[in-house]
Amino acid sequence: MIRPRDVQPGVAAFGARTPTLPPATHTNSYALGERDIVLVEPATPYEDEQREWLAWARGLATAGRRLVAIVATHHHIDHIGGADVLSRELSVPLWAHPLTAERLPGVAIARPLEDGDRLVLDGPSPQRWVVLHTPGHAPGHICLHEPQLGLVVVGDMVASVGTILIAPGDGEMRVYLEQLRRLSALSASVALPAHGDPIETPSRLFDHYVAHRLLRERKVLSAVAGSGSGGGSLEELVAVAYDDTPRQIWPIALLSLEAHLEKLVAEGAVIHEAGAPARYLRASGGGAISTSEGGGK
Repeated sequence: MIRPRDVQPGVAAFGARTPTLPPATHTNSYALGERDIVLVEPATPYEDEQREWLAWARGLATAGRRLVAIVATHHHIDHIGGADVLSRELSVPLWAHPLTAERLPGVAIARPLEDGDRLVLDGPSPQRWVVLHTPGHAPGHICLHEPQLGLVVVGDMVASVGTILIAPGDGEMRVYLEQLRRLSALSASVALPAHGDPIETPSRLFDHYVAHRLLRERKVLSAVAGSGSGGGSLEELVAVAYDDTPRQIWPIALLSLEAHLEKLVAEGAVIHEAGAPARYLRASGGGAISTSEGGGK
């Protein structure tokens, strides 16, 4: 957990308690810039944490520095729980991707952030953050990359505490893996995640996430193949595909399993038979899994 601290000159962090998934308990916000300052992640919905967050933010806006905006990486509650309150109290606008804005109908997004947009922050050492639209975990998820500093703010793409859930409806496994590869290709020096400490040489972690998902995907396909001609339900398959995880997390694993199966169905490796319950069968001919794409959580 990161409580108030400087990450490096021109980048500060604050970890606030949020209703996030365990083992994480906090979401990190970041202050970017030496004179113009953008705050990332208006995360906490808790009043006591909001008071501390506001005190931290106001403390930044001294000695000629000014708060320009608050950026949300995506719409999940542990990232935007304080969006309205914190924006109003600081009198600064909220910025987010249009697909995030669509999912926050009661929240005013003043500036839509699109892939390739640049946030130029004036100061003794100006910062130029490039907006990267990185869906897969959430449709409107964005990261921020500062090439000269070698920094990338990664939201929920990876974490140094816990893992990342790709849930059906919100997430899409194939797209998530594509975006991890995109982040890896940046060769950034440090990634700043929403959960946990800064990640050094993050490309190794991005690549590890892809490889881990690949292993899990193979296990999911093996579970489907072993279910016989009648196929397997989600509940039956999770017991095989996630037999290396504690039973108490199987309810969450079910969501990840379904995301893997959606990808395999789209690729023609698995057939989805609707019903109560729905069942999944190995497609005739196999439908090979690409070794460049992944299975994991």
